[in-house]
Amino acid sequence: MMKKRILLVAAGLAAAALGLWAWKGRGPAKQESKIETARVERGRLVAKVTATGTLSAIVTVQVGSQVSGRIAELSADFNSTVKKGQRIAKIDPQLFQAAVDQASANLLAAQGNLAKAKAQAVDAQRQADRTRALAEKKLVAQADTDTAQSNAEAAAAAVQAAEGTVAQARAALSQARVNLAYTDILSPTSGTVISRNVDVGQTVAASLQAPTIFVIAEDLAKMQVDTSVAEADVGRLKDGMAATFTVDAYPSEVFKGTVRQIRNSPTTVQNVVTYDAVIDVANPELKLKPGMTANVTFIYAEKDDVLKVANAALRFKPPPGFGAPEGGAPGRSGPHGEGVARAALYMARVNLAYTDIRSPTSGVVISRNVDVGQTVAASLQAPVLFTIAEDLRKMQVDTNVTEGDVGKLKAGMNASFLVDAYPNERFRGTIQQIRNAPQ
Repeated sequence: MMKKRILLVAAGLAAAALGLWAWKGRGPAKQESKIETARVERGRLVAKVTATGTLSAIVTVQVGSQVSGRIAELSADFNSTVKKGQRIAKIDPQLFQAAVDQASANLLAAQGNLAKAKAQAVDAQRQADRTRALAEKKLVAQADTDTAQSNAEAAAAAVQAAEGTVAQARAALSQARVNLAYTDILSPTSGTVISRNVDVGQTVAASLQAPTIFVIAEDLAKMQVDTSVAEADVGRLKDGMAATFTVDAYPSEVFKGTVRQIRNSPTTVQNVVTYDAVIDVANPELKLKPGMTANVTFIYAEKDDVLKVANAALRFKPPPGFGAPEGGAPGRSGPHGEGVARAALYMARVNLAYTDIRSPTSGVVISRNVDVGQTVAASLQAPVLFTIAEDLRKMQVDTNVTEGDVGKLKAGMNASFLVDAYPNERFRGTIQQIRNAPQ
């Protein structure tokens, strides 16, 4: 019995050892190469540029105040529809009315002084005439005649001064009335109030600049999108091109517009240059609101009924060991191995050819940035080894001209300049162009 049990245990251990040996000898299973296929189809193919932008009214007017004071009344609020010339706010007019009353009183006083001066001038002229008549009869001294004449001329001058005072008082009254009229804040245009920045009782100060009380959009049924287009894509756009966009408020609705203009002024943020492409958009249902973010798509090329292949088919990257035989040596394995090997050979030959750096143009080397034995890395961008100037006999000068002076220049104008190397020699040239990009 004991002998039989020992034989059974020995047989079990032998079976376990045999299984362990078979499992280790088998090694890891070879991963089968999996190739996905896609159908080549006919259909519509489009090339497009995408950008983001902000919606705004075509004409937006900021309504301010010409005078300082306390807001006594507001006749418009957010989203109010206003007409041109409508009073939308009122500044407390008490101080301005008092200024009008004071200016009116000053004008009356000046007019009274003018009347007094005229009466005195008439009397002085009468005295001068009487004294002159007596002098002709030798009844008064010549000194008295001269004094009377001087008094008459002084009285006439006083009349002119009084007339000037009246004119000043009249101008002051006109100014006071204008300031009083400015207490009525009138809408400069017809439209919709999209912003109100003050409340009743708040004081506005117009000492340095007019404070903004309201912002009025002229017509919200016609809006525009200011988009930021990258400099690499702006050359594909042109005026009149159709555009579509979506907004987060209506993610499933596509709105349409037309490019009105592509502005030349660049915007640089963290070394990224963009240009503003302005899109006109119809908004008859007033769904779109100022300030909404628009995700814009410009279609700059399209073809109908063409063969289409998935982009993934053009970015095939063979896995490790793809196309190798069972032993691991390079060779053909399956119907795709030979094609992959030929593609790899072609790429190797191309890379070998790139080791010869050839000059792309005729000219003079003005800069060398590497030495023999130095390693160059072309992983992110091509390193600059040489800088070659095509023709040093024809050069250009890039000048910085202030905006106050640039309007005085034009293409074709003659210019002269000096350089420190030859301080006594003046060089001459011609303006080739005045570039629109500001700095």
